[in-house]
Amino acid sequence: MHHDEVVVPLNLDPRFLPLIFDSISHGIFTIDSVGRITSFNRMAEELTGYARAEVLGQSCDTVFKSDHCQKHCPLKHSINSGKRDDDHDVTVVTRSGHPLPLAISTAALKDEEGTVIGGVEMFRDLRLVTELRKRLEKSYVFEDIVSKNHVMQRLFKMLPLVANSQSTVLIQGDSGTGKELIARAIHNIGPRSGEAFVAVNCGAIPENLVESELFGFKQGAFTDARRDKPGRFALAEGGTLLLDEIGELPRNVQAKLLRVLQNKEYEPLGSTGTVTADVRVIAATNLDLGQEVALDRFRQDLYYRINVVQIALPTLAQRKEDLPLLVRHFIDRFNTMQGRRIQGCSERVMSTLMRYPFPGNVRELENAIEHAFVVCIDSVIQTDDLPAHILSHAERADRDRVDDREELPLEDAQAETIRSMLERHGFNRSLTAKALGISRNTLWRKMKRYKITVPW
Repeated sequence: MHHDEVVVPLNLDPRFLPLIFDSISHGIFTIDSVGRITSFNRMAEELTGYARAEVLGQSCDTVFKSDHCQKHCPLKHSINSGKRDDDHDVTVVTRSGHPLPLAISTAALKDEEGTVIGGVEMFRDLRLVTELRKRLEKSYVFEDIVSKNHVMQRLFKMLPLVANSQSTVLIQGDSGTGKELIARAIHNIGPRSGEAFVAVNCGAIPENLVESELFGFKQGAFTDARRDKPGRFALAEGGTLLLDEIGELPRNVQAKLLRVLQNKEYEPLGSTGTVTADVRVIAATNLDLGQEVALDRFRQDLYYRINVVQIALPTLAQRKEDLPLLVRHFIDRFNTMQGRRIQGCSERVMSTLMRYPFPGNVRELENAIEHAFVVCIDSVIQTDDLPAHILSHAERADRDRVDDREELPLEDAQAETIRSMLERHGFNRSLTAKALGISRNTLWRKMKRYKITVPW
């Protein structure tokens, strides 16, 4: 018997079927080949609110009213393909009209001759899991920054101290790691929170305009200067100015910035007098400024002046444990912004995301979830909803793993991978499942299938 098939044993005493069926702690129902419900156990009644007599003979899509029913029904897919589908997240509607998040597993139902006679679906309630997740996530949010990574948690504890000082801060991190979010958090929880927060990307301003953009200009300073224009320092007066990508500043502007930091004053272009600057400056860069100093591309004295307090942000690849939290955070945000009711993403989507390196870091993840929102027609994001480049990477990774293990059958390779990851994580099943990007239940099922045991 193939492991993806569920066969109805014809010699089982039918007297025991109701007892077995109703004693299982998961909801279970079966359908015939045209989708009519043929059995419905006690737990299915409790979870959905429907009585068995109400649903027998009814089409399952009219009962459960899931967004998956029409185009992405896992049960219909199992019947058509003969393949089992495990741990698929869906949301159905109960008899009282309330949404019910479920994790479902489906399989084709065959008789002993191998003829498809319908399908079977087993489901478990995810409401408690969802509620616990929401409570847990609240403890991992600082301002709009979401993380349970130990480096970020230390940073959360340090930020109030940094915010209440007046020292210049240098935030270092790759593009997309959240440097502006950190800067805004410092502003929001500090004494200047009631004043302006102004951000400027130094690398996005043409070199000949940087000085006037930062410090402003007076009427007549150059041909097109027909009126006074305040610079970013003036706009941030009393508040905070973020100089993002500060390593891109031209050398002549670096000298003028050093004067602002030292003397708290500057001269607008074309002015004959100085202007006092009451501004908290936060600098950010994705460059190694120490290396830039060594290459004589950044002033050493300015580097020392802005590097009073340094904050180094890890890449998303270094904080992969945050990925589920961030996915949930972005789903909640886009639900609010777009008026959608996306419940979450499937375990397969999470597994695919966990295996992707995210060179664009958190910003790339946010863009991926936004893309999924645009194309997702269900209440749960599926793998086909992810951007093409992420799916291509997952397919290449799968091919590479097969190529690396050509001497082993696919199932042997999977079993060996599970054994290796168990050993690496001290036979802790929760950590191993997380590292593999699968649920703990899926890991337990695969261990049983491959007869993998732990030493205690």
